[in-house]
Amino acid sequence: MGIVSEFKTFIARGNVIDLAVGVIIGGAFGTITKSLTDDIIMPVVAAIFGGVDFSSHFIRLGEIPATFKGNPASYADLKAAGVAMLGWGEFFTVFVNFVILAFIIFLMIKAINKMMPPEAPAAEATPEDVLLLREIRDSLKK
Repeated sequence: MGIVSEFKTFIARGNVIDLAVGVIIGGAFGTITKSLTDDIIMPVVAAIFGGVDFSSHFIRLGEIPATFKGNPASYADLKAAGVAMLGWGEFFTVFVNFVILAFIIFLMIKAINKMMPPEAPAAEATPEDVLLLREIRDSLKK
């Protein structure tokens, strides 16, 4: 029973529960960010650069196998077949997704910092010579 009670104590700690909530909210936030990137931003970027699906931009490095059954212009089909490729369009999409996520987190942290009360300035440490002089003064008063 000792290990079970220790486990309950561990789980009941506030920081473990906070971490669990953060992971769940982070997962949901990641989904929202991915949708923002895939459904709103990347279509605009694709329209500017002339492509409908930005992830379809790649450079094929290897040969297509003779047994390949699929669309030779499809990044997903070629990737599934194991063809060597530079998927720069997919990388660009993931990179934009990361930048958006990082920027949104930056804005959230900035807003949270504005809501927090300002920290009181730390008291400066008293120099050693002043402390020594105070001790001498107090000793002389006695």
